[in-house]
Amino acid sequence: MEAIRPLARTLLRDRAYASIRDAIVGGEIEPGAVVRDAELAERLGLSRAPVREAFARLVDEGLLESKPQSYTRVTQVVAADVRDAAAVVGAMHELVTRIAVPRLFAADIETMRAANERFAAAVATGDVDEALRADDQLHDVLVRVSGNRAAAATTARYTPLIRRLERRRFGEGGNCRSAGLHDRLIEACAAGDVDEAVRVTAEIWRGLAELADDD
Repeated sequence: MEAIRPLARTLLRDRAYASIRDAIVGGEIEPGAVVRDAELAERLGLSRAPVREAFARLVDEGLLESKPQSYTRVTQVVAADVRDAAAVVGAMHELVTRIAVPRLFAADIETMRAANERFAAAVATGDVDEALRADDQLHDVLVRVSGNRAAAATTARYTPLIRRLERRRFGEGGNCRSAGLHDRLIEACAAGDVDEAVRVTAEIWRGLAELADDD
């Protein structure tokens, strides 16, 4: 497992959380798989305490489920959960887009364009990891420029639930989000057209909710 490897002993709880989360979202630890704190602690080069804390956070966020004294396992990908997450994350992205567009500099627009070029190239070659990474980089420009920490935290919490379904759809031969929608978003941002940027953002996230409906 590429995501499960020894960690430097700094911010152990957060880094354990990020490694295990990424392994779940990336499919390295599959839905339904039982996870054990002792085993993962050994693989990460940690004590069991930070891994247990990571487990608790992942249970709270819906990626793990736990039955006391019995098991902790990866949750299944549930369409209703993905729809709920997409609705929340979409609302946060609409909010940050409305705030950020008037604040964007030319360099921010160029960062978004470059990310979308990488996104389109990755979709064309079937590189799901790079496609989702580039997608995050594009939208993170708006999150960062907005300066809304609550929206950023909410987005970070619920996006992994959506990513699992996106990855599976991509593996079945479907596309990630349309580079054309990204182009429209970028052009609206470049023009300072807040309302159009928000409309396109809403369209992007509706598409993800519809992806769950097809599950």
